[in-house]
Amino acid sequence: MKDNTFWWRGGVIYQIYPRSFLDSNGDGIGDLPGIIEKLDYVASLGVDGIWLSPFFTSPMADFGYDISDYRDVDPMFGTLDDFKSLLSHAHALGLKVIIDQVISHTSDQHPWFQESRRDRQNARADWYVWADPKPDGTPPNNWLSIFGGSAWTFDSRRRQYYLHNFLIEQPDLNFHNPAVRDAQLDNMRFWLELGVDGFRLDTVNFYFHDAELRDNPAIEPGDTKTLGAPEANPYTWQRHVHDISRPENLDFLKRLRALMDEFPGTATVGEISEDSPLERMAEYTANGDKLHMAYTFDLLNAPRSPAYIHEVIERFQRLAGDAWPCWALSNHDVMRSATRWGAEEDAEAYPKVTLAMLLSLRGSVCLYQGEELGLPEAEVPFERIQDPYGKVLWPDFKGRDGCRTPMPWHDGIHGGFSRVEPWLPVDARHLQRAVSRQQASLDSMLNSVRALIAFRHDHPALFDGDLRLLDVGDALLGFVREHAQERLVCVFNLTDQAQACCLPEPGHLLDAPGFTAHVENDRLTLPAYQAAYLRLD
Repeated sequence: MKDNTFWWRGGVIYQIYPRSFLDSNGDGIGDLPGIIEKLDYVASLGVDGIWLSPFFTSPMADFGYDISDYRDVDPMFGTLDDFKSLLSHAHALGLKVIIDQVISHTSDQHPWFQESRRDRQNARADWYVWADPKPDGTPPNNWLSIFGGSAWTFDSRRRQYYLHNFLIEQPDLNFHNPAVRDAQLDNMRFWLELGVDGFRLDTVNFYFHDAELRDNPAIEPGDTKTLGAPEANPYTWQRHVHDISRPENLDFLKRLRALMDEFPGTATVGEISEDSPLERMAEYTANGDKLHMAYTFDLLNAPRSPAYIHEVIERFQRLAGDAWPCWALSNHDVMRSATRWGAEEDAEAYPKVTLAMLLSLRGSVCLYQGEELGLPEAEVPFERIQDPYGKVLWPDFKGRDGCRTPMPWHDGIHGGFSRVEPWLPVDARHLQRAVSRQQASLDSMLNSVRALIAFRHDHPALFDGDLRLLDVGDALLGFVREHAQERLVCVFNLTDQAQACCLPEPGHLLDAPGFTAHVENDRLTLPAYQAAYLRLD
């Protein structure tokens, strides 16, 4: 039995995007009571906990990632009492609750920023990153916003520029100011005392900036770009060494960990997007004194060959030490993996085998709502686009709306998400994969995912074992998971052709849910889109 204090270590966390989960009051937008209504469904998947994307008070310029009150619920989602009810119901079902914390920046409507921008002498004058223009009036340096254009916006009241790594409406806090650090830790203490089980930390490597405001160097031709941003975005043309991932961040993460340690059984998972993400993941989660776990965009981007996945795992293994990863194939910021990786593959079999692979990796796992249904990326016409990121870079990048459309609960009007037209349209293809259609079919994607999660929990080697990569050729991905109680060989065929390989030693083929394989002597044959698990003697 796993120690409940370490539930997160190898745990499976289900991400809920509140705007698109279930609308309980008929306004076309999902809410906290809607989530409560469907928590039994989430628990039925066998996951260990949920991660709620932001539900805090916000003008919604970036759909909740621009917070104007860190300690209250936005009325569109409900009330603080609704959140307390959600927390109580989730805990009664055995689900942990992780909530987003967006502490690197606020909304420009936050009282802190309203005070800070008033003049250069007020009590919060240096709570944000302000800088004088260059003599010619241009911005202080060449830093760029992920959402397009300069990361600096001029404010006529102070006659200075303020920094925003994202939208103009999302000014960056000045973490060099100890009062800012204290205030954000105090905001997190509020939720911990309320009973939450941890935090997903948005842009965890963005907290500090170079105090000297030095220019970022350009990416040289041929250099690898690993940031979680599309190629159409000039942000990827810089090497981000001065605006993010500053060394001062490590001491703050240690203070955060000390806070978490006051609440045993809580956990943090940090989002890391930068030029060397796996190195940063290892640094931020090592030694048990900073983050509990972190995720990068290495499996959330376009490359998807078995050889590429092998290389990502190998690189992390080389860097990791005692660091702990949290792997994901989809979330609210990227195209759904069923399309991003599987657009040219079998729409039924491919998502199933990739999730089997994900649920077999060493580390924790995040599943994104609808991923258990095998949902493809939704088509959202330009006139319905809501995401400001997509509006700026259309048509080369259509934004993030395609992965944020409403959850299809049944195949009727609006997918059972709402009684009225939803904030984003429901893709007709999603109705064919609705929960109601998949519940009764034993071999559906939904029930296969349930079986795979149960299989993971039944095998100590899968949720808490070491991992050793195998050389099974470029067409297959294979590794050994080893725990004191068992050793398993895991091999995955992500292609549309049958593949074979030699096993490192004789093993007993396990009855893996929904998959078939054949072993003769030391040779394993896998049909297209199949996985095999063998217990070694």
